[in-house]
Amino acid sequence: GSTEEVPSDQLSVGDLVLVRPGDRVPCDGTIEEGRSALDESPVTGESIPVSRGPGEAVVAGSINADGALRVRVTRAATDNTIARIIRMVEEATASRAPTQRFIERFSTWWTPGAMLVSALVILVPPFLLGWDWWTSVYRGLAVLLIACPCALVISVPAAMASGLSAGARRGLLIKGGAALEEIGAAKTVAFDKTGTLTEGHPKVTDILPAQGTSESDLLTLAAGVEQGSSHPLAKAVVAAAEARGVATPPVSDQAAVPGKGVTATVDGRKVSVGSPRHAAEAGAQLGGLAEAVTRLENEGKTAVVILADGTVAGVLALRDEPRGDAAEGIAALSRIGIRSVMLTGDNARTGAAIAKGLGLDVKAELLPDDKLREIGALRSSGSVAMVGDGINDAPALAAASVGVAMGGGTDVALETADAAVLKDRVTGVSELVSLSRSTMANVKANVAIAVGLKAVFLVTTLMGVTGLWPAIIADTGATVLVTLNALRLLAWKPSA
Repeated sequence: GSTEEVPSDQLSVGDLVLVRPGDRVPCDGTIEEGRSALDESPVTGESIPVSRGPGEAVVAGSINADGALRVRVTRAATDNTIARIIRMVEEATASRAPTQRFIERFSTWWTPGAMLVSALVILVPPFLLGWDWWTSVYRGLAVLLIACPCALVISVPAAMASGLSAGARRGLLIKGGAALEEIGAAKTVAFDKTGTLTEGHPKVTDILPAQGTSESDLLTLAAGVEQGSSHPLAKAVVAAAEARGVATPPVSDQAAVPGKGVTATVDGRKVSVGSPRHAAEAGAQLGGLAEAVTRLENEGKTAVVILADGTVAGVLALRDEPRGDAAEGIAALSRIGIRSVMLTGDNARTGAAIAKGLGLDVKAELLPDDKLREIGALRSSGSVAMVGDGINDAPALAAASVGVAMGGGTDVALETADAAVLKDRVTGVSELVSLSRSTMANVKANVAIAVGLKAVFLVTTLMGVTGLWPAIIADTGATVLVTLNALRLLAWKPSA
């Protein structure tokens, strides 16, 4: 009958664990006793806390919002949800082949080939073309100097370094040249929803007072009941009241009904804030607001009914709303020929509502391993970039051609991703693509300069038009030109 605190990795199947309000669930298990709302967004992406009661499953990593729970462990620490996500990340990372650049393959043959050509210029012409040995040695050395790969070798890293620096100055952090190259080749960008395309926390979107009640009165009642609560929906209601300058009155007799709602006495009135189902169980009649509740839920919003002395005072709607630049960011990707798709663990109704407003495809109710499979399917038709911020996104970030994390995301996402967008800007994804394409265009121009100059001076040297000193100037000049061309990238700015 007593409790003791133990490390989560020492829990065994069959143990009974007490999870208090505000605690993070330490194991995969089944609720034996208690009812509470669980914030599962770090693991599943579900944006709104979900009600869980006896007999229902809970996952490691979710957060207990209000009621105390007794959970029976069903999986050992080495096999729980978090452990499986870690293994998926490791497997996905290990399966990724490193990018092989053309210049790396080319340079393998360049120097031996140049030495062979120089030797042939020295040895063959005296016998076949009648050159004297001084002329053939002089021109052979000039050919060897022209073939010096300095400009060619520096052409790629100089451009990459400039591109990485230009991105960092604008809040686009990229882990190396291979990732920078891959981003521009993406045909599809897959977005997580919660915390990536959306703010990551619910906001009050609609205030529908019943007849005889004003919006400010409705907010006063709701905020009074919800003040002091750590529940995400409660924080959203209080924030909405503060934003509208509605004073929060003193309350008494605050109590939570786990998984259903919250009650309190506000200005002498018994007020409760809960789900439409809870209101129906209390015998309240929604009347004309019933149709509005259905409409709001079809829009992917969470409807909350406020009762005052057993009578419906009104309805509030809450939803995790898209970031201010989300639609602009999706449109920018579309303009440069990249398809966008949303992969979310949230429910299908909410996912479809958000996706419709932003103009992209959606696949909802995906667990981490489901996202992994979706990324694999998308990669079969071309390079894929995955953008996410949570623990549940880590396997998909690792498995994608290139992973991009939001700067405000979890440490796991930031560690797994190949790039990060600071300030959590959705438009930063299209900027990454633009920067990558500008950098690769610069790389191609540098290679053309390096190889083109050498080809020209190789021909003129063999013809006797140019000698050793012009060859020296050409080699040094090519190095200077590719460096200056690469430095142009430091002035790169995202297109409007």
